[in-house]
Amino acid sequence: MRRRGTGLDVMLVAAGFVAVVMLCAVLAWANWPTERLGTGTRADLVVVRKSARVLELYQADSLLKSYAVSLGSDPLGPKRAEGDGRTPEGTYVLDYRKSDSSFHRALHISYPSASDTAQATANGLNPGGSIMVHGLPNGLGFLGRLHRYFDWTEGCVAVTNREIEEIWAAVADGTRIRVEP
Repeated sequence: MRRRGTGLDVMLVAAGFVAVVMLCAVLAWANWPTERLGTGTRADLVVVRKSARVLELYQADSLLKSYAVSLGSDPLGPKRAEGDGRTPEGTYVLDYRKSDSSFHRALHISYPSASDTAQATANGLNPGGSIMVHGLPNGLGFLGRLHRYFDWTEGCVAVTNREIEEIWAAVADGTRIRVEP
């Protein structure tokens, strides 16, 4: 004699099915493609507006595209010392690229400047370094846009993997980056 599932069994299976469908829908939204920059598009300025959590690419004062970002875990105010969780503020240069980082591609920001170092040293602090614009941690690219709901970096500017690929192609080494409060 075959035993039929109880009402509770059926409800648990249905709830599990609904949870899987919802998870799939969220991950699909988190990774749904956006309109891409045209092939060969070059930016001559990158602006990060920390309060708006946005990175913007410009060419000759014309906005090319905006990207929502995550920042350091304690984003208010300028970076003062290594480990403070803040994203620097000021004008820097994207001075080199790192394809083999712990994140999906990374563009290095020339922080600290001479004035950043002088200010930190005057306060007996190490200004830190290794500040980058980067994608998601390796192996976590499936999170896509979901990362934007938290400021989780150690002072870097994070975008999705698809977005860092686009920024990587549009920005040459030596491009100015201005990080505003």
